[in-house]
Amino acid sequence: MAHLLSMEGVGVTLGSRPILGDLTLGLDDGARIGVVGPNGGGKSTLLRLLTGDLEAQTGRVTKTGGLRFAVLSQMDRLADTTVREAIHGTASEHEWASEKAVRDLHTGLIPDVDLDRGVNELSGGQRRRVALCSVLTTDADVVILDEPTNHLDVDGVDYLHRYLNDRFSRGKGALVTVTHDRWFLDAVCDRMWEVVPGHDGAGGRNPQPGRVEQYEGGYAAYILARAERERQRSQTEAKRNNLLRKELAWLRRGAPARTSKPKFRIDAANDLIADEPAPRDRVELTKMATARLGKDVIDLEDVSFSYGDTHVLETTTLRLAPGERLGIVGANGSGKSTLLGLISGRLQPTTGRVKRGKTVKLAVLSQHTTELDDVAHMRVVESVSSIATTVEVDGKDMTASQLVERLGFTRERAWTEVGRLSGGERRRLQLIRLLMSSPNVLLMDEPTNDLDTDTLSAIEDLLDGWPGTLIVISHDRYLLERVTDRQVAIMDGRVRDLPGGVDEYLALRGAQAAVEEIVEDNPAATVSDAAIARTARKTMARVERQLAKERENLARVQAEQVVAALDFEKLAKLSEDASRIQTRIDELEEEWLWAAEQAE
Repeated sequence: MAHLLSMEGVGVTLGSRPILGDLTLGLDDGARIGVVGPNGGGKSTLLRLLTGDLEAQTGRVTKTGGLRFAVLSQMDRLADTTVREAIHGTASEHEWASEKAVRDLHTGLIPDVDLDRGVNELSGGQRRRVALCSVLTTDADVVILDEPTNHLDVDGVDYLHRYLNDRFSRGKGALVTVTHDRWFLDAVCDRMWEVVPGHDGAGGRNPQPGRVEQYEGGYAAYILARAERERQRSQTEAKRNNLLRKELAWLRRGAPARTSKPKFRIDAANDLIADEPAPRDRVELTKMATARLGKDVIDLEDVSFSYGDTHVLETTTLRLAPGERLGIVGANGSGKSTLLGLISGRLQPTTGRVKRGKTVKLAVLSQHTTELDDVAHMRVVESVSSIATTVEVDGKDMTASQLVERLGFTRERAWTEVGRLSGGERRRLQLIRLLMSSPNVLLMDEPTNDLDTDTLSAIEDLLDGWPGTLIVISHDRYLLERVTDRQVAIMDGRVRDLPGGVDEYLALRGAQAAVEEIVEDNPAATVSDAAIARTARKTMARVERQLAKERENLARVQAEQVVAALDFEKLAKLSEDASRIQTRIDELEEEWLWAAEQAE
């Protein structure tokens, strides 16, 4: 495996503050690195060191000759041109359209974007996806993606993980990605880099730079290794260890699809979480929620909604129970925010009715934090205590300062003016203020924006003990499966239950795409049940062929494992290959099952 880049003893200081120090890292061909760490901890600085945009002040960065980078930054750098030129430059269409991988990128990331449109005519989400498509079509040895899942729906994230795994597992360059999407990290990455911020030292003397700690495997393996490392370092950090063990317990208890590459040692994981209870006591929470809400919460009965002549939802019935935790998925523009608007009362149905219980006290965590502008002059703790002095969580009263601390505000940041907070801190404060108002129904629209993985874990832990009805819209698959117990999808203007979770939704979308392809090839065709069944049978046949091939690959790798029993380095690589193939087999079997249901 070719070596692409290495850092030896690298350090960088901005002004008088050391940001990162003593970094010794390497990138090999085929590597898929996930970078995590708190906001402002130095992740962007690390990426700039990799690309050479920032010079190291100590140590050495060594690159192979002619190393080429393609970088997706959080800042929009698209030129004022057409979408076609932004992605492919001056290349003629026959040059790039002849490549299946490029055509698939167009279909997977920008199916709703006209290539001849001007970039400046696009929405923010469309511009982001065009920028991602441009980076992935660039001929590069190292691809660096900063928050690539932003503005992607569940379908888009699923496509992107499959594309990246296919591209980089064949050794065609290296991938480095910074993202808060933990499902994506676990599905794509085979190694994790955690950026640990430095500190100023006692009295501001002897400031220490941040460092990067390395972990083998994806996000699930990182959580296990980090929990074990924290346990060994200090028994006094029991609070943090408990949180890590709680998340690990959920990962181990959940369906295999929740962690597509469980590379961590099963025995070690089981030992660490042997006495860890389930994240939520559903019976107790339902009992508490019923006491606060009564039996009636919110019911949508035969509801339809239209914007003028555009039908968004049709004859939708949805009943919310006390203590229910509902996740909503769907493609961008499918009507998720409209459904949330009907539940909250912000929108009124065109037909049908919305029935609300008399005791419902509803709060909405919107995608924006503009409501904090009114308290910009207040300190964080003051802005929280102005709502209420205490709130009940886990059956106990928590003060404003305790809740602020639980969601990651240090003592210093707790007394910072709201107007000086970062985007992630504003998001946390927005949620804290909502919870302090003691709602019994909480609606959350894309709550993961601007939050790092540690903050997300803290929020999930807090919501585990919150006694109320929770409705979440998110493209973050990990969050949906972690905090909700039931998922529904909005498809073709209707709400559909997903007993099989997000995997079922993706299978349904795949079958839907196959039917749409039939109609596109033959516009005169009608999509009958027979046509759907025929398409499903074709899908089953295709999947069976792929399954046979993947099972042959797995048998070959397992045979190689027997031969390499004493070569531990090779055995580790073969085990990783076997895990990846098994994951693909599981995905194909899920697809076959759902196609079989459609074929009946």
